[in-house]
Amino acid sequence: MNKWLDAFIEYLRLVKGASEHTLAGYSSDVLAFAQFAEEAKAPVDQILIRRYLAHLQKAGLAKSSVARKVAALRAFFQYLAKRGIIESDPTTGVRSPKQSRRLPKVLGEDIIPALMAAPDTTPEGLRDRAILEMLYATGLRLSELLSLRTNSIKPNADELSVIGKRNKERTVLVGSRALEAVTRYLDYGRPILAAKGKKPTDALFLGYRGTALVASSVRRILDKHVESVSDSLKISPHTLRHSFATHMMNHGADLRSVQELLGHENVVTTQIYTHVSRERLKEVYDKAHPRASQGNMTLEK
Repeated sequence: MNKWLDAFIEYLRLVKGASEHTLAGYSSDVLAFAQFAEEAKAPVDQILIRRYLAHLQKAGLAKSSVARKVAALRAFFQYLAKRGIIESDPTTGVRSPKQSRRLPKVLGEDIIPALMAAPDTTPEGLRDRAILEMLYATGLRLSELLSLRTNSIKPNADELSVIGKRNKERTVLVGSRALEAVTRYLDYGRPILAAKGKKPTDALFLGYRGTALVASSVRRILDKHVESVSDSLKISPHTLRHSFATHMMNHGADLRSVQELLGHENVVTTQIYTHVSRERLKEVYDKAHPRASQGNMTLEK
């Protein structure tokens, strides 16, 4: 397995356009199974695959983690089988553990204005405001946000192109408030940050040293401003993507439009937001309808 792992990873990178995060995960998962197989001193077949899954579950891994490892092994062995390197795929017939689909965490619409207003007017504050507005206005993934360059933002344009999953380019729409925040950052914030850098960069969002911002920095920025508006709220950059989609659905956007805006290949992925919206509808119904809650079951004389 180790002999063919490098070729498999290159195939994922060049043919499938997989991200570095995905490549690292698949490589780690295949290597972990290879070590298990070596220690087991058993042929790599369906029985060994099932033994490995039982081993993972006994070790206390979450179902989602086990499912990810199954996906990595399935992709690897399918690659080997299609190239005639192995006679048959040992993962055939092996099912991933069934997972309960959790609803994504979503911000209430009432907290959005306070969160967007939290950053100050320093260069870093102008940058933070632009980041928050862009994430919420576009539904961008964090990696997509960080891929933006200074020339990604066109004057008076309400859309921009981003590089999404599998290096596919897609167009996203940008609201006026987000464009205004980014323009102010470009005019009054970014030049000051860029002057601190030793090397010029065209990355849109810069850190205090003038270098391109990284994912961990964006997470810290979000944590900082969330803490300023809530003592208990904990979210990630992806929460703003979930909030974007859910709020769009709550206000009447159709499923296909949201799918296009999010860059989902399959509409099934987007359907989770219909469930979130339905939960919101139930909550509104229970609060607003006089006969919805069980507390109103008393009979009038």
